[in-house]
Amino acid sequence: MKIGFDAKRAFHNSTGLGYYSRTLINLLSEYYPDNEYYLFNTKPSSKYDFPQSNVKEILPSGFPATLFRSAWRSKWVVKDVKKLGIDLYHGLSHEIPVGIDHTGAKSIVTIHDLIHERYPNQYNPIDVKIYTAKYKHACQHADRIIAISEQTKQDIIDYYGVAGSKIDVCYQSCSPLFAQTVPPAEKKSIAWKYHLPEKFFLSVGTINERKNMLNVCKAMFLLRNDLQVPLVVIGKGSGGYYKKVKDFILQNNLEKKIIFLSEMEEAKTDRTFLQTEDLPAIYQQATAMLYPSFFEGFGAPIMEALWSRLPVITSNVSCMPEVGGDAAWYVNPASAEEIAEGMRRIHNDPALVASMQEKGWAHAQSFAPDIYVHNVMNIYKSV
Repeated sequence: MKIGFDAKRAFHNSTGLGYYSRTLINLLSEYYPDNEYYLFNTKPSSKYDFPQSNVKEILPSGFPATLFRSAWRSKWVVKDVKKLGIDLYHGLSHEIPVGIDHTGAKSIVTIHDLIHERYPNQYNPIDVKIYTAKYKHACQHADRIIAISEQTKQDIIDYYGVAGSKIDVCYQSCSPLFAQTVPPAEKKSIAWKYHLPEKFFLSVGTINERKNMLNVCKAMFLLRNDLQVPLVVIGKGSGGYYKKVKDFILQNNLEKKIIFLSEMEEAKTDRTFLQTEDLPAIYQQATAMLYPSFFEGFGAPIMEALWSRLPVITSNVSCMPEVGGDAAWYVNPASAEEIAEGMRRIHNDPALVASMQEKGWAHAQSFAPDIYVHNVMNIYKSV
């Protein structure tokens, strides 16, 4: 089978959508090597590559495609899909090209979340209209829809009126590296590279209002006299909410207790800084993962933490209980006091930590790479 992908984010995106795309493409290539995988990419990238012999990168060629690359991705690429004889086209991040249903290829789209519908005030109004138009088009014209959680499936039904029978829930997986115990020498090397403290709580994710970093900082303030354990943050931010977070840290003398790895000098010069290969060693040295987001389509850092045997403090809303199962410590994300209490309990109770690690590892098996990739392939075969 010839399978095509909208691979823009696979080549160019270093956050969740790119990670999802690369993980799936690599797993398909490994578990189903007899297929041919065509990655439709708008422009060359030096960030990521796919050296497998059964994976081929397709770039726009000729005028006007090379000049109007976005138009090629959203519409003109259907000519290449037809020319190459693609059997199935998978839009990995909310979109499929206009006209894909007239190429002879079946189509699938992955919808990760409808956050722009739930929180439109956190987006530029023009962007909201664009996202809605693209997502609706994809949901209407794709042969099947993959939702990455039950929460996302229900949102597709509620906001776009799509029949539930057209939607398959398929929980994503993560790099197998998270499941491997990192040797002590490598942990030490990573700790030195990132100037990690001996003990630390960990937060992973973009710093925006929805992900709730301000309440995490407030929890750190509440614990300032009880726990001398800093917070290490992996994630970038900008705009008004990020300024609010930084102002709170400054006003409450938390600068030495909250460490932003993405703001270190090395992050500006070292291409390997915060690459996926380094993250398991960071996770496996942390005390707990803090992920009290108000809303997510999935919440990949929760899954990565479970694989890493790292206790998780997360929200009791949205899809977080789907991912955390019976292994996580759940809190009201609006309550800094509840977040702080979870941090205190995990820090002070080794028996609780051992129980969370055991339950987390067991629950993580439901997100195993082989289960995930076989589920996706079964959806491919169903269309």
